[in-house]
Amino acid sequence: MELTVPAAVASAAREFGDATALAEPGGPRFSYRELHERVSAVARGLIAEGVAPGDRVAIWSPNTHHWVLAALGALHAGATLVPVNTRFTGPEALDVISRSGARALIVAHWFLGTDRLAALRAAEKHNTRTHNVLPGTGCLDQLRVVVRVPVEAAPMDDAADDTADDAAAGRAAGRVVHWDEFLARGARVPGTLADARAAMVQPEHVSDILFTSGTTGRSKGAMSAHRQSLAVARAWADCGGLNRADRYLVVNPFFHSFGFKAGILACLVSGATLVPLPVYDAEQAMRLVDAEQITVFPGAPTIYQTILDHPGRAARDLSSLRLAVTGAATVPVALVERMRRELSFDTVLTAYGLTEAVVATMCRPGDDPQTVARTSGRATAGFEIRLAGPDGPEAAAAHPGEQGPGEQGPGEILLRGPNVMLGYLDDPAATKAAVDADGWLHTGDIGRLDPRGYLTITDRLKDMYICGGFNVYPAEVEQVLARLDGVAESAVIGVPDDRLGEVGQAYVVTRPGRGLDEADVLAFCRERLANYKVPRRVEFRADLPRNPAGKPLKRLLREECG
Repeated sequence: MELTVPAAVASAAREFGDATALAEPGGPRFSYRELHERVSAVARGLIAEGVAPGDRVAIWSPNTHHWVLAALGALHAGATLVPVNTRFTGPEALDVISRSGARALIVAHWFLGTDRLAALRAAEKHNTRTHNVLPGTGCLDQLRVVVRVPVEAAPMDDAADDTADDAAAGRAAGRVVHWDEFLARGARVPGTLADARAAMVQPEHVSDILFTSGTTGRSKGAMSAHRQSLAVARAWADCGGLNRADRYLVVNPFFHSFGFKAGILACLVSGATLVPLPVYDAEQAMRLVDAEQITVFPGAPTIYQTILDHPGRAARDLSSLRLAVTGAATVPVALVERMRRELSFDTVLTAYGLTEAVVATMCRPGDDPQTVARTSGRATAGFEIRLAGPDGPEAAAAHPGEQGPGEQGPGEILLRGPNVMLGYLDDPAATKAAVDADGWLHTGDIGRLDPRGYLTITDRLKDMYICGGFNVYPAEVEQVLARLDGVAESAVIGVPDDRLGEVGQAYVVTRPGRGLDEADVLAFCRERLANYKVPRRVEFRADLPRNPAGKPLKRLLREECG
């Protein structure tokens, strides 16, 4: 069994050969053998630009073949992958790229109407002006190369300015090159050099650093080794029965552990065909299921609901679907039953994981709808699960009237196993707080275990809520609100939403004599936060409910919302 990603790519080329590895809607299609060749070409391009073993390569781009090739190519060159959330604003992305110490950046030219590199330049310029950053020492100055990926055509008014902008960026960020030029430069590097780099990669080397927000509002970079990234991918693929006959529509973003490890890497180790979708749209998803005969279609519950409710569903042939994997929000039993009955899924599974562990539990094929809807499955990928009480010991096994015989909990979910992250980048204190001396990862989630070992998530120790499948940490939003002139204090909670599962509601206390309205607050947030983090509702209060120590009681705010 291959234990490094470069070795897994080479193995897939040998084992799956001419089978289709990737079929991009409206884009290229190539086999596993061609995938290996293209990955080597990207590695050679990075080597030509001076990327050395152990360097970090950041990718800020959507789900296209460029992301797949860039990620696998970076790992082939011995570098470490740093995915950047495509929902991030310029300041958010700049923070991740800066703290990761990335030496190369692959970035979407235009995506969703925004020039990502221009957004980074603007954020860097703002930092330089407000934080007295010395010239030549900013984040972009540390990059050896910036590769612009052609995802969308630039607006006519802006296309003429791109060359001048790239020249300006080149003075402050190494070389700025376009994708084709990048590959052409790499063609001058011998393939044997790239292969030698790939052979140097070891199972314990860091394969990726996935940044996830924390309850303090400061993101943390969870580091995983090559062997770990492949192990969770194999566990996910094995549980779902993924094989070379499958065609996998990936709507989960590649920058997320689900899209990368349970998506790209799961296809790589199973021989399934990867069909990437940059932006979810129910009509387009159904069209692709029909045209591409998609068999595997994971996603958040809201995705299936939008398809079930779509007026054009009857016009599409969705009978090829066989496997759905969902989670990250409440899953109604009725939804599971409808997915099986009306969307042709033979198997619907739920799962539980987090960036620090990726895939910890999964349901199994054959589990009944009640088990799938009401639990997150049982341990997988070599994980052990414990439930800890408030004082640390294992949670009591019974609460009369609340649990069935033999149930454990509720208690904090602790995970231990070979795939717990290596630690947080440059943050030993946070690592120590998250993973104890016995190797148990303290998740901050509350759950129960039934006698079969199936886990049910009941609450969160942290305030995190999930909006459209994305984790939102209120502390991060509250820190942004604290910078809005006129805000004295704020509290953000997640409230139920029919479409997105949960959305943010902000309670704001204004400073005396300062006038703010909801539009002011939301506009300020939109400039500084990814859209899924922006509260959907704002309520102004004279004060917030508090405990005796003066801490705002979010529990009471949640109770007010029902």
